Amino acid sequence: MAWETENKKLISEVILAGVTSLFENPSRGFYIVAEIDAKVVACLMITTEWSDWRNGLFWWVQSVFVLPDYRRRGIYRRMYQFIKDLANREPNVCGFRLYVEKDNVRAQSTYTTLGMSQSPYFLFEELKPGIDFFQSAEP
Repeated sequence: MAWETENKKLISEVILAGVTSLFENPSRGFYIVAEIDAKVVACLMITTEWSDWRNGLFWWVQSVFVLPDYRRRGIYRRMYQFIKDLANREPNVCGFRLYVEKDNVRAQSTYTTLGMSQSPYFLFEELKPGIDFFQSAEP
């Protein structure tokens, strides 16, 4: 997914530790997968952010991936509806957020079609020194 959308090759040991950590610490979030004929064809991860302004949690939709042969079939739409239905049963969830690559126009169109809108905020980040999670792209 990272290679396809951002041209980044993740360090397998780091991503494996990250996935394992989420399973071992469910308070950090959870995964949703879509299966067709017992084959996982799509996934997404939900993590949370507390909003004091809203006295509630935003569910962040992350690590969205649908296998290429299964795209444009409504799979993500059904997954998003599934998490919305889950959230409707949780009184402390106030909404959804995600970030998307600026150039990923197709994904942006999908999110807009599903009722999301572009936030007025920019995303800024700073990683601590020594935090390595991807390798440089091969020339």
